[in-house]
Amino acid sequence: MKALDDVSFEIGAGEIHGLLGENGAGKSTLLRILSGVHRPTMGGIEIDGQPVTLKSPVAARTAGIAMIHQELQQVPRLSVAQNMFLGRPLTRGGIFVVRREQERRAAVALAAIDPTIDPAVPIGSLKVAQRQIVEIARALLDRAKIVAMDEPTSSLTPSEFERLAAVIAKLADEGVTVVYVSHKMDEVFRVCRRATIMRDGRIVNSADLSQVSEKAVVAMMVGRELALEQQRSHATDEIRLKVRDLASATKVQGVSFDLHRGEVLGIAGLVGSGRTELLRLLAGADRVSSGSIEIDGKPARFASPREAIASGIGLVPEERKREGIVPLRPVISNMALASMNVFARRGFIDRRSLKRVAADKMARVKLRPFLLDRPIGLFSGGNQQKAIIGRWLAAGTNILLFDEPTRGIDVGAKAEIYHLIEELAAEGHSIIVVSSELPEVIRLSDRVLVMREGTVAAVLDRTQLSEQAIAAHAIPQTEVLAGKPFAGLIASERGN
Repeated sequence: MKALDDVSFEIGAGEIHGLLGENGAGKSTLLRILSGVHRPTMGGIEIDGQPVTLKSPVAARTAGIAMIHQELQQVPRLSVAQNMFLGRPLTRGGIFVVRREQERRAAVALAAIDPTIDPAVPIGSLKVAQRQIVEIARALLDRAKIVAMDEPTSSLTPSEFERLAAVIAKLADEGVTVVYVSHKMDEVFRVCRRATIMRDGRIVNSADLSQVSEKAVVAMMVGRELALEQQRSHATDEIRLKVRDLASATKVQGVSFDLHRGEVLGIAGLVGSGRTELLRLLAGADRVSSGSIEIDGKPARFASPREAIASGIGLVPEERKREGIVPLRPVISNMALASMNVFARRGFIDRRSLKRVAADKMARVKLRPFLLDRPIGLFSGGNQQKAIIGRWLAAGTNILLFDEPTRGIDVGAKAEIYHLIEELAAEGHSIIVVSSELPEVIRLSDRVLVMREGTVAAVLDRTQLSEQAIAAHAIPQTEVLAGKPFAGLIASERGN
């Protein structure tokens, strides 16, 4: 199958245009061609009616195309200005870098969209949202006519997205064309007027978003309507995990709860409420300062993740690429990370047994494509997530901790992850899900534990669940009195 097949579309000047499709639809290949990384085997590109040949990223920038990647192409230790001039510094006599002039020009570009950013500070000290804005300012320095954004909000809070949306609208008002790639349909409908929908390397439709529903667009993307299944409980009376007065040195204070066999327990809360830190305590990644943990009625205390894994606990981390996988190693090696001792015989790996188990678990989670020896970094985010889940199944894990399980995953893969979580619960696994998306928490959970400032503010059962009910317990009274919107507060703790 071709990565792209007869792809043709037009975008107007000053238009914010969505480019939509599941992982593998061809969006990334198309963006790589537009940014000069790949060259097409046939067809052509025109900008302002003139044909252009994009032989390299430098040629693409010269033609007026700027690419803002999901994984920001920045050097954290260098200043904002140095990053904005990365690869093309201002020099005197072709030798000496003129830093003050770089900072002056960077300040001018930043002033147009966010004058609060200091061009002299290390870019690694900024929030992710500010680093995104620096990339946009860099595009302004290049006088870009077209700015392509690949999943620009995957690590942003809702309030940061609103800020970015305002910046994008300002670019469009000034005549800059924006190509916006995102799996988040609500954001696409908020930002874009039109969208091109891709599937299997082809254009399947071009839609006026004011005339279609999100459900219709999703159906175009996946080739079918996704069933909106209702949550079904598989929880039993058997307590698998008992936590009492658990605390860490900083973010978690006196947390108590029970997790039953077959239960999906959701955890919701604001930025800094301690959700991720709680999971890290349970997974042995951080040290418990006080409190107790019992698994199947027996006391447990973990000095390391290895001990938590041995006790049947597995963490599917939020930072999948940084903490969940070894990108250059194949799927089969990544799957065995938590259970390599099972396949070791006198210092040698029983590869036949490893391959048999890997094939079984990857078929169980429906890995696509089914290539066990392919580097896991080459798979889509959804399939990387499936492989991590398969790792814990291979390790015989009974308690699964999911931190933002569908972040950066397309709508089709998201539905598959939901179905997989429910299947695991039906099989008797006990599951905790932390998510910034309240509809996701409500969709998956038997009960929801609401955290506020490191403590448990409430535990809501299925009959009590609503976004408003969660908000009422999650927002501190000081925030309520200040009139801050809940939508801008519920977010990933690592998005700030």
